[in-house]
Amino acid sequence: MADKTVQDRRSQVGYGSSYRKGRDQDLQTPSGIGAVLGGQVWMVKPDKKAKTANPCIWMQAGVVEFKNCNNFFDCTTCKYDQGMNKKVEMGKQISWQAAMRRMAGLDRICRHSLTQRIAKRQCAYDYECSTCDFDQFFEDVWTTKTKTSPSEMEEIRGFKVPMGYYYHNGHTWARIESGGYIRIGMDDFSMKLLGRSDAMELPLMGKELDKDKAGWGLKRENNLADVLSPVGGVIVEVNSALREKPVLANQAPYEDGWLFMVRTPDIKGTIKELMSDRQGLDYITGELNTLEGMIEEVAGPLAADGGYLSNDIYGNLPDLGWGNLTRTFLKT
Repeated sequence: MADKTVQDRRSQVGYGSSYRKGRDQDLQTPSGIGAVLGGQVWMVKPDKKAKTANPCIWMQAGVVEFKNCNNFFDCTTCKYDQGMNKKVEMGKQISWQAAMRRMAGLDRICRHSLTQRIAKRQCAYDYECSTCDFDQFFEDVWTTKTKTSPSEMEEIRGFKVPMGYYYHNGHTWARIESGGYIRIGMDDFSMKLLGRSDAMELPLMGKELDKDKAGWGLKRENNLADVLSPVGGVIVEVNSALREKPVLANQAPYEDGWLFMVRTPDIKGTIKELMSDRQGLDYITGELNTLEGMIEEVAGPLAADGGYLSNDIYGNLPDLGWGNLTRTFLKT
């Protein structure tokens, strides 16, 4: 397991909910959502007064009393948003745009401010977002080009694994960004395993990636390595800085060293096929055990401090074999 354990990571259960200890008979009642953990019954109940982590725009506009976004602020593929719009068309309720138009001038703020993704900003387009230059900039430029940083990081024997990310068994990661974009990169394990690359051979914008198929590569001297794509989708942005400075992928694999952004029509289905952060911790632990076994075959028993497990494992132990490492860990 990880060297660092975070206690009490969340004071509430889920988004906007509370919990209490219960009894066995409570599981048969509709008073909440029952769960059993360590032999103790817990009753979880949505709390409409709780502060939401990702507030839905329909709630923020006052159309519904309580709703938390569970679709990464991607309204275009949100079933809840589609259902609400159907009710609007049938005349059963007003739209969130109409609700906001009824507000006083200073309260008529941008939809991205409503959902707490940017600081307070007034709407200047009467909630006709399709004609708003800023809306297009925010969704298509700012979100895709702006790096993100892990809010919480675990470490296993010197290898970093951020929480809130998803992982592929070819040592790549995926993170869902605002608007439903998926940011892709290579994990800390692969970067330390192969060492500093001379070049990152990244695909161009518009290319369609297939999950579990070679999507890009990296080069070190005369060695090449193909990398499997963790998701399928169309590339909408490429980190051009990596072409000029590929070492960024080694220095900050989860931040400045991201590779590209992908758009996929089925976000939830896509992430279900990947490992969660906790599963990723167990996976990296297993991969480290495999790597240590390979190292001991070449260099003998490891020192107590990890021996050759440094920032450039291949560079320190080229006898491990580039092809052997890429086949074993990158699955190519």
